[in-house]
Amino acid sequence: MKPRFGGVFLWPPNSRLIFGKDCSVFIGHRSFHNRFMTENLNADPAELAKFSELAHRWWDLESEFRPLHEINPLRLEWIDGIAPISQRRVLDIGCGGGILADSMARKGAEVLGIDLAGKALKVAQLHALEAGTKGVKYREISAEALAAEQPGSFDVVTCMEMLEHVPQPASVIQACASLVKPGGWVFFSTINRNLKAFMLAIVGAEYVLGMLPRGTHEYAKLIRPSELAGYCRAAGLDLRQTRGLEHNPLTRRYWLSNDTSVNYMFATQKPGSQG
Repeated sequence: MKPRFGGVFLWPPNSRLIFGKDCSVFIGHRSFHNRFMTENLNADPAELAKFSELAHRWWDLESEFRPLHEINPLRLEWIDGIAPISQRRVLDIGCGGGILADSMARKGAEVLGIDLAGKALKVAQLHALEAGTKGVKYREISAEALAAEQPGSFDVVTCMEMLEHVPQPASVIQACASLVKPGGWVFFSTINRNLKAFMLAIVGAEYVLGMLPRGTHEYAKLIRPSELAGYCRAAGLDLRQTRGLEHNPLTRRYWLSNDTSVNYMFATQKPGSQG
C-alpha cells in the first residue's frame, strides 16, 4: 500500500507565517495585484517585490516552482475535460511566469495571462518567444481593473493558487464572475484551512521535509471549501465540481481525489448560455 500524503505543496517563498485570524500578509507562488494595495486595492507591494526577485526561476524545473511544473499536466487535463479550451478565449489570473497560460495556449486556446509582477511577465513573454508558443499574450493589470474594462469577454477564467494569498479573495472572485461570459467557466484552486492542512502544508512541507522555505504559508489566509463556495454564490457562480489534489512527497506523484482536506479545486459556471 502506498503512503498517502494529502498535501500538494505549491507555494514558494516568502510569505510570513502568522497563525491566527484577520492577518494581512499575502503572496505565494503567483504574484498579483501590485498597484491594488497602494490604492486600497487587493495586494501588498512589498510581498509582490519579493516574488519579483524569483522571476528568473519560473522555468527552472529544479527551482521553487518545480511542483507547479509537476502538477500542471494534471490540472490542465482537468480544466480541458470540463470546459474544452481549444479555440476558446481564456484568461489566466495571477499567471506568474506563464506555466499554465503557456500550456493552455499549446492546447489551442487564445490566452491572456495577467499579473502585477512585471518581472514574472517578462519571463513569461520571453519563454513564449523562445518556445514558439502562439496564441498567448501577457498584461500587467489586476483582475478587478480588467473586469471593469472587459466584462463578459472570456469563455474560461482560471485563478489557480492565488486566492489564499490576497487580502480580499471575494473581490477577485467577483472580478472572475464579471470577466467570464454567460455560460462560461471559472476554475479555482486553493488550500483548505484546518489542522491537517496546517500540519501537512506548513509544518510538514516547511519545517519537517524542507520542501519549501519556512514561512511560505500564512495559515490565516487559507480558505475552507465552504467559504470559497460562499464567495462563489455571492458572485453568481454555480459550483459544478470539487476535486482534491493529493501528493506523495516520496514518489513526487500527484493525483486527483475526493479528499479536499488540504488542496482542492473548484469548477464553477456562470449562469446563461454562450452564443
